[in-house]
Amino acid sequence: GGTNKPGVALMSLLIAGLLLFTVVHLLPAVSPDLRGQLVEKLGENAYRGVFSIVIVASLVIIVFGWKAATPTGIYAPPVGGGPVISTLVFFAFVLFVTSKARSNYKRLIRHPQMLAVILWSAAHLLVNGDARSVVLFGGLGIWAVAEIMLCNKRDGEWRKPDVVPFSADMIVAVIAGVAFAAIFYLHKALFGVLPY
Repeated sequence: GGTNKPGVALMSLLIAGLLLFTVVHLLPAVSPDLRGQLVEKLGENAYRGVFSIVIVASLVIIVFGWKAATPTGIYAPPVGGGPVISTLVFFAFVLFVTSKARSNYKRLIRHPQMLAVILWSAAHLLVNGDARSVVLFGGLGIWAVAEIMLCNKRDGEWRKPDVVPFSADMIVAVIAGVAFAAIFYLHKALFGVLPY
């Protein structure tokens, strides 16, 4: 039994990082009043600074916990990579860039960033069946679904943004394509795993 304790502790570290990331992100949607109180007490800039520091800290914990945890198999991945997974991840990149830029995609999708996380998580769960992958990708996917539901409840009826020139959509697609290609090329160096 004692030989498993380091692995359990490191998996717990991954879970702790995910919980910190999730709680901090869900706070504004779950309790906008509390967010308002914190902004009033700290000031908008200080609040954003603290928020960013905590998020960065949670990501560092997640990365450390991920790299250190032993990948123990839970299920056999139904997909072995290939064009289906690459397509899902590419659209995730498009949606993520969409969330940060003006485009007509925002007229079709209310929460592009959260949908990007869901697609990214699903793609990785299709090719990874180990415990740390289930914790990381499954946990982030569940967070994204919860975030969508809570934000919809908080914000009420969706007001679609105005139409923008088609060129804005093309710019988003090109930026997403470049980012996707860069991460695909650097995936092994950054995460220790080939992307195919």
